[in-house]
Amino acid sequence: MTENLKRLVDAGVSIWLDDISRERLRSGNLAALIRDKAVTGVTSNPTIFAGALSKGDAYNVQLRDLALRGVSVDEAVRAITTFDIRWAADVLKPVYDATNGVDGRVSIEVDPRLARKTEPTIAEARALWWMVDRPNVHIKIPATVEGLPAITQALSEGISVNVTLIFSLERYRGVMDAWLTGLEKAKANGHNLAGIESVASFFVSRVDTEIDARLDKLGTPEALALKGQAGVANARLAFAAFEEVMSSPRWQALRAAGARPQRPLWASTGVKNPDYPDTLYVDQLVTAGIVNTMPEKTLDSAADHGKISGDTIRPFYQQAWNVMAALKDTGIDYDDVVRVLEDEGVQKFETSWNELLETVDSELRKA
Repeated sequence: MTENLKRLVDAGVSIWLDDISRERLRSGNLAALIRDKAVTGVTSNPTIFAGALSKGDAYNVQLRDLALRGVSVDEAVRAITTFDIRWAADVLKPVYDATNGVDGRVSIEVDPRLARKTEPTIAEARALWWMVDRPNVHIKIPATVEGLPAITQALSEGISVNVTLIFSLERYRGVMDAWLTGLEKAKANGHNLAGIESVASFFVSRVDTEIDARLDKLGTPEALALKGQAGVANARLAFAAFEEVMSSPRWQALRAAGARPQRPLWASTGVKNPDYPDTLYVDQLVTAGIVNTMPEKTLDSAADHGKISGDTIRPFYQQAWNVMAALKDTGIDYDDVVRVLEDEGVQKFETSWNELLETVDSELRKA
């Protein structure tokens, strides 16, 4: 572990890898990252799986077996993705044990075509939980309006959840309410709350990408001066909202019953604008009790030249509010921004899922 990563871990940040592939597992690369770069968890999404399937030969044997069995494309995709998730969960099990179940987690996403459908999302979450059958898995459910009751229901049944595609502060508060309600129902259902783990994936770089484009269009000096600030400010205010909930009587009662906090997780941490420091969303979002899930390129950059300088969230709440106020004064419609980002996020994952289905279908025909 480099000194930079040690400082990040010492500051209370859990480092997760935002990538998975059969080749990464087969080669021992994931185990090496756990050993050498402080990786304590893995997240996946449809785009990541589509990329993994499109290159290399790591899936050939399984694809041939699936073709011989004549399974459907949808069933083949589930067999392939859950195989990787189980394998990653097993590799991460020692971390899970060493951290008493806090880290050592691996996430798999429900079919993104169900993002606007509550009951099918619940059914899919149950199926994935059963298929992976590992205590250290997270089922990823999107934070759409329709996803919120699915989050509650999954948690109430003892299913650990990674809530994904969170962009807005208002929706994040809704996510935390859904989480608390799920835990309260789980308690009523007799589940051991200590065994239910959840994270809330708050997306960062995509906020800057969307708002920067709008600031460029405005083109005024005041607008251009605000570029590259919205993503960090938005995430900092999300953590402020998290702290409010952590001080609430509702949470205190659940904590007394053995529940764990739903940690904020910074997602979309790869910098999209080459003019910005490539560790921007690592260095500027450090505080105890959060997860930062990074693409390997960002992880390597953080290890090499990250500038970790203590807590870069709590002391900057007022600055974050000032940024958001300045954006509003400049003419940026925050509500429209986060609506566009959620719609785009759902669509991008659905597109990737369809690409994954097409890739698997093609490979099954060749196998």
